[in-house]
Amino acid sequence: MQHLYVHVPFCRRRCSYCDFSIAVRKRIPAREYVTAVLSELDLVRAADPGAGDLETLYLGGGTPSLLPPDALATLLTSLLDAFSSTSSLDAVEVSLEANPEDVTPDNARAWRESGVNRVSLGAQSFDDRVLKWMHRPHDAARIGHAVRALRGAGIDNISLDLIFALPAELERDWARDLDLACSLLPAHLSLYGLTVEERTPLARWVSRGATSAPNDDRYAEEYLLAHRRLAACGYEFYEVSNAARDGHRSRHNSAYWSGRAYVGLGPAAHSFDGRARRWNTAAWEAYRRALAAGRSPVDSEEVLTDEQRELERVYLSLRTDTGVSLSAYPANRLTAWVSAGWATIAGGYVRLTPEGWLRLDALVGDLTALHDTV
Repeated sequence: MQHLYVHVPFCRRRCSYCDFSIAVRKRIPAREYVTAVLSELDLVRAADPGAGDLETLYLGGGTPSLLPPDALATLLTSLLDAFSSTSSLDAVEVSLEANPEDVTPDNARAWRESGVNRVSLGAQSFDDRVLKWMHRPHDAARIGHAVRALRGAGIDNISLDLIFALPAELERDWARDLDLACSLLPAHLSLYGLTVEERTPLARWVSRGATSAPNDDRYAEEYLLAHRRLAACGYEFYEVSNAARDGHRSRHNSAYWSGRAYVGLGPAAHSFDGRARRWNTAAWEAYRRALAAGRSPVDSEEVLTDEQRELERVYLSLRTDTGVSLSAYPANRLTAWVSAGWATIAGGYVRLTPEGWLRLDALVGDLTALHDTV
């Protein structure tokens, strides 16, 4: 089965915390973009003509919802047709990242007719002051309008993104945001702690003292509160940052976390074949020019060693509720994790608790060191 990611880099503005590979544009060069991506697809298919059925297709960004509906339809139709052995569109999880202000009834219907059956909505907060601070173009009311428009178009598999651990001076009520998110009954929620990335507006604000850096204690407090509130609303955390109702786990992202191969198209997109990871040039214009000239947009490649693949396997497994097998590790050390409240052991697997997920990097390092001494 194939997992396909398509990066749509265009945004109207850069959010205060964002360091993603984006291209801020007043006019979206949709036709040029679709032409470039489909040219890259031809190169990928020529190199691997025997690719199997498509299982998931994820359009991320950037802001994919900025693509005009006709351009999006052309792109999706071409991508889905390229995997001709796929028997039914309904069998493919087709996800679209969208900003609330782009979700109109007409757009939602057009997306559904093009094959989109899952939308990841960039809500981030239900506080208008916070949204303004984040440089988000929507207000809180637009989030509910967007959810209703999507459901009216037949898209019920809706995920909401929220950001937590914001500076204390914003006085953001995280519990209120969680309650308002749950009241919309999304199928899925993704929660991300605020981090200060270089070359972002937030980094400049922190460097000149205009705002405070994220606080570790606040991060832990709000993360654990989210686990309690969402569990009470019927959501289960199946990955460190993701919670879902029964049957609504993200199949695409789960493929990443289980170490399966995937193909990436678009500027800055990554691909992984199980042995090597490749990534495209990040800048939109450089990407477009390379494909217009018939050249591959791949910028670089990393071939993973056996040790790197094992470390990645352990890290990804501990990020999820799958956990790792006990068989390769000393049981007495892992029981210390259980005693500390960082893990549970059942069925021959060790799985991290929410408190353990807060210490994920340190515990992975600990587990890897244990493995090396066995």
